[in-house]
Amino acid sequence: MAIQPPRTPIDRLLRPRSVAIVGASPTPSSFGASVLANLENAGFRGDLHLINPNRSEIHGRPCLRSIDDLPLGVDCAVLAIPRASVLESVAACGRRGVGGVIIFSAGFAESGPAGRAEQEELASIAASHGMIIEGPNCLGMVNFIDGVPLTFVLTPPAPHVANNGIAIVSQSGAMAAVVGVGLRHREVGISFSISTGNEAVSCVEDYVEYLLDEPQTKVLLMIVEKFRRPQKFLALAARARALGKFIVLLHPGKSSAARTSAATHTGAMAGDYQVMRTKVEHAGVIVAETLEELLDISEILLRCPSLPSGGAAIFTESGAFKALALDFCDLLKLPLPQLSEELAAALRLALPSFIPPTNPLDLTAQGLVDPDLYRRTLPPILADNHYGSLVLAIILTDEATSQLKFPPIIEAIRALKPTKPVIFAALDEGAQFSPAYLHELRSLGIPFFPSPERAFRALSAVTSFAARLNSSTQPPEECQPLQLPTGVIPEYKSKQILFSLGIPIPDGCLAKTLPEAQSIAAQIGYPVVLKAQSAQLSHKSDVEGVALNLANADAIAAAWQQMHSSIHAAMPSLILDGVLVEKMGVRGTELIVGAQSDPDWGPVLLVGAGGVLAEALNDVRLIPPDLSVDEIVKEFSLLKSAPLLGGFRGSPALDVRAAADIVHRLGAFVLSNPNVQEVDINPVVLYPESQEAVALDALIVVN
Repeated sequence: MAIQPPRTPIDRLLRPRSVAIVGASPTPSSFGASVLANLENAGFRGDLHLINPNRSEIHGRPCLRSIDDLPLGVDCAVLAIPRASVLESVAACGRRGVGGVIIFSAGFAESGPAGRAEQEELASIAASHGMIIEGPNCLGMVNFIDGVPLTFVLTPPAPHVANNGIAIVSQSGAMAAVVGVGLRHREVGISFSISTGNEAVSCVEDYVEYLLDEPQTKVLLMIVEKFRRPQKFLALAARARALGKFIVLLHPGKSSAARTSAATHTGAMAGDYQVMRTKVEHAGVIVAETLEELLDISEILLRCPSLPSGGAAIFTESGAFKALALDFCDLLKLPLPQLSEELAAALRLALPSFIPPTNPLDLTAQGLVDPDLYRRTLPPILADNHYGSLVLAIILTDEATSQLKFPPIIEAIRALKPTKPVIFAALDEGAQFSPAYLHELRSLGIPFFPSPERAFRALSAVTSFAARLNSSTQPPEECQPLQLPTGVIPEYKSKQILFSLGIPIPDGCLAKTLPEAQSIAAQIGYPVVLKAQSAQLSHKSDVEGVALNLANADAIAAAWQQMHSSIHAAMPSLILDGVLVEKMGVRGTELIVGAQSDPDWGPVLLVGAGGVLAEALNDVRLIPPDLSVDEIVKEFSLLKSAPLLGGFRGSPALDVRAAADIVHRLGAFVLSNPNVQEVDINPVVLYPESQEAVALDALIVVN
């Protein structure tokens, strides 16, 4: 007989064969009574130990007086006790070899310094005993597969999971419970629901790692206010993608108010939302905007047989809604490809002569008198590779009308067995129909939404995700790490670094004296620009440290004198490295390009409208540092000012690819030099196609 390896603490916590309820109680609605009721209702078949110092039995089950009376090696202990007793109880669990502890009590890190110190002590106790803690300040967990509900929230059994359930991982226990209700309402199988709370010992990343190896989990639905191990999560997201599993994330923190709320809720300090989103989406996570969208996206991923590999087709029964759908999908950037001549011809054979073949396709009310219409029109669309999904936006009206429409649609889907996502969206929310139709649709892998707008939003998110997965990636070529000085690197040295990377900069050189400046200007040709150089002078224009469009040696002399006088008046102790003399650039379209290294998430790049537009419009995008040139060009096309780059009102199209090449090289630089904290290239001046883009100003900061 093969010797089984010892079980890990997280496996003992999530799949316990023995459970202790510390604070068990017969009092209805108490936490201890609720946990016991959940376990009894679920038919828990493992060993169950109740602990209450004031009782010898509860509901006919024997009660122990203390944790010290437990047998050695209980898998999981649920602490349904006041906060004041938690530390002592966790220490006692450690002495008895308990694998995992679930702590409901609040009042730890989220309450201030004293609570944080107690939470750190909890972590220390757990570490000394090789024990895992879920919480504190959590609602516990539910293992729906094995029937182990260790929570005080009343938990009815979930639908059978089979091999493709959804796992819930949420720092917020209340939101985990809310999401669970929503999934059960949709008849969606849940494998696990895990509330991590303050995460004294175990974090969402630990549970994701476990669930990726859980064969009955296909989708991980997450609500996270703060990732405590971002780099680990990014690696796990990439692994999920390789395994064909999906992670859908709802992450509050776009606003400063939401970030403050997160700190007081689970003791988490939420970081930069947009950096987080850029990194996790690139790693293969779908980010939902709302709780509703979180559920909708997850259902599509779970039910549908595949990801959409192209735009959407829409069948509807209203000309007005056809126009509304075109508007809304355009807003969502959900592609609605027009019909090819071959597809239009095939649909004409299936449609009455008065219905023109289009996308969206308005079937009018013809389905009421011609039930076979759906069976005839679905095959050509489903067979066309231009369409990765189909939305049936159907008017149900009332029970009698629904009885006419549902059966032929269901029979057509059953016969055709579509291999791409098909979504049913009721046009009239609240219309009465038999729940049996809903059950049949879902059993065929067809999600049902009570409004088409919800279907379009969720489908747009999934379609964009599928496009990212299918995009060809050409990471930057490896760049040799450079020996960089720490701190702020002034412009002239920053530009030398950029030039070594193959990034174009203006002709020029550093001058220590006025005669040197005049000599350099004569060599590179007038007009020129002077820029004062010092690591302490990041904002040169604030002290008149920049002089533009100087046409001769006399102009340089006057500007030199004025510049040094102004800087000395503003910063008497500053000693300049010198003055950068450069060829005055030709006017073009200004862009901003930059990089920053987030302490949690690592490096990201920034591209956007430069010069004054950078601040006035905030027209920028954060992007990962390992995109290909083609992918970077696409990012430029998503800027608000993108029309100005493509030949606006008769002006020539600009060489966006040259700018993308600069960004690509910058990405290679920051990936190869992780000590680079920040790079600011503003502006990069862009010229018509076939002319190179030029970095006119630059600043690098190194840790």
